[in-house]
Amino acid sequence: MLLDKGALIIDVRTPDEYRGGHIKESVNIPLNLIPKKANELKRKNKPIVVCCRSGARSGMAANQLRQAGIEVENGGPWNSVQAMM
Repeated sequence: MLLDKGALIIDVRTPDEYRGGHIKESVNIPLNLIPKKANELKRKNKPIVVCCRSGARSGMAANQLRQAGIEVENGGPWNSVQAMM
């Protein structure tokens, strides 16, 4: 899994959802901002794991980031990613 490679964890939920609980090491970038942040994330030259509440939004974010040439994995629900860590 990409987490073993030092991946960045991006939580694509809304800021309110994120404040309700999140992975300590994650960064909150809501789904609607992913296209605007793709180049900045690509420059970090790290793989990315995206998560959300159920896996649907993170799946959309993963597709957008993959199209931008970023190594990305849909981690699904944030609490599932946290349990894998």
